[in-house]
Amino acid sequence: MLRLVSLKLGRLYRYVKLAVLGVLAAALALNSPSLLASLQRNELAERRFLQLNKCPACWGTSWCRKFLNGQLRLESWGRLRLLDFLNVKNVYFARYGEPREGSRRVVLKRLGSARELADIDAKICRRATGRGRCDLLQALHATEFASINGDVRLLTPDVVEGWSDLVHCPSQRLLDRLVRRYAETKDSGSFLLRNLKDSERMQLLITLAFNPEPLVLQSFPSDEGWPFAKYLGACGRMVAVNYVGEELWSYFSASWEKRVDLAWQLMEIAEQLTNNDFEFALYLLDVSFDNFAVGPRDGKVIIVDAENVLVADKRLIKQNKPENWDVWYESKFDDCDKEACLSFSKEILCTRVTVDHNYYAICQNLLSRHATWRGTSGGLLHDPPAEIAKDGRLEALLDECANPKKRYGRFLAAKELREYLGRLSNNVKIIIQQGIMI
Repeated sequence: MLRLVSLKLGRLYRYVKLAVLGVLAAALALNSPSLLASLQRNELAERRFLQLNKCPACWGTSWCRKFLNGQLRLESWGRLRLLDFLNVKNVYFARYGEPREGSRRVVLKRLGSARELADIDAKICRRATGRGRCDLLQALHATEFASINGDVRLLTPDVVEGWSDLVHCPSQRLLDRLVRRYAETKDSGSFLLRNLKDSERMQLLITLAFNPEPLVLQSFPSDEGWPFAKYLGACGRMVAVNYVGEELWSYFSASWEKRVDLAWQLMEIAEQLTNNDFEFALYLLDVSFDNFAVGPRDGKVIIVDAENVLVADKRLIKQNKPENWDVWYESKFDDCDKEACLSFSKEILCTRVTVDHNYYAICQNLLSRHATWRGTSGGLLHDPPAEIAKDGRLEALLDECANPKKRYGRFLAAKELREYLGRLSNNVKIIIQQGIMI
């Protein structure tokens, strides 16, 4: 009964949203001349809309020629500024076209709400003048973003530590990687900060301080097998990334076989980000159904919101040996009354080599019965087939992964859950293949 009520609430959420859009569409129809003008106008070719005047207090300029040449156009509803109040995150869908390649869908992000972007300006002004309003470009040169000038050879941990989740506990190795792979410069490939132009250096530092998502995508690129969306470029305060597909949430009611495959991929992502040959642990501090998407063709799960990723350098931890560095750390289960809750200590994530945080985050917020999102409960693996439910092994592994009862129980449960889901997924694929052959 509870399951049915949860699903009804989820449907109600979608119906209310559609109803609001319907009312707005009717209102717009009454003012058709302005509506037609909005649909014909390409704001992505306008410097004001891109907030290019804010640079170098912006995310970059590598894609400005494409924007200003009209190679990107917002999709229909995205052109209507009247609907911006529904787009709190300032995320847009657009078509990007090359003369010989046709067009494809891309995602555009301002990397913050209108209020958060205004706060960026206010913080820069306060740092420089002590007031909330000022000449932004003039104030920028009186902040730490400009003080790290061309005479500075390297970006060092003592300068940027704690600026954002990405550099909560940065190592020199991580910072060299960020600078070397910085995509908003024509001369990328060098870890020397002084090789960047003054404007490029300030853009890098401002991105690192206010929303480091572009730097995560650039430093751990999809082309090298990392599970993040592909970074394309930026212009002003607009970043372009590759469109992956529908968000994970849209697969909540998919077939059992599909959901098993997605769950297995999520556990594989947790393992890859925790244990990899580079000895960088990437901990996901914000895990929800909206932060992942699924490719329509290959069915691959990709992280599409990487703002809150903490990177710990395991190699440095082993070298420095802080207190309890080699003691396995178990994240504490958080049974709160809000959606997508997580309990963690950034300090501990930064000082332990063996941590179960990513397994805990995926199991609690996405897979297990404890996961809640948009009025639903039960997680991605809700309502398993009768034989799976009767066996009880899946439920036991999910419970131990989310809320372990044994010491270090989550480590073992996560390993066994990955293997169990892998077998289920492979069995499904074999059955489907046999059916096709028959």
